[in-house]
Amino acid sequence: MSRICQITGKKAISGHKVSHSNIKTNRRFNPNLQDKKFFIPEENKWITLKVSTEGIRNINKKGISACLKEAREKGFTKK
Repeated sequence: MSRICQITGKKAISGHKVSHSNIKTNRRFNPNLQDKKFFIPEENKWITLKVSTEGIRNINKKGISACLKEAREKGFTKK
């Protein structure tokens, strides 16, 4: 699976590693992704999502059903 959050759509970005002598080398900044299981009470089942820590905070704030609905509308989640 790719390194993309299924709730927020965050993905890796590129930038520079800068040494002490100011030499710039390409590198990747990966999002902080976690594999986490969530229970959906409406469907009475568990799902596993690859979410960023910001996505986990959004789920705690809004609820799993609302976040999944938004993610489906934006095209981040297929189900």
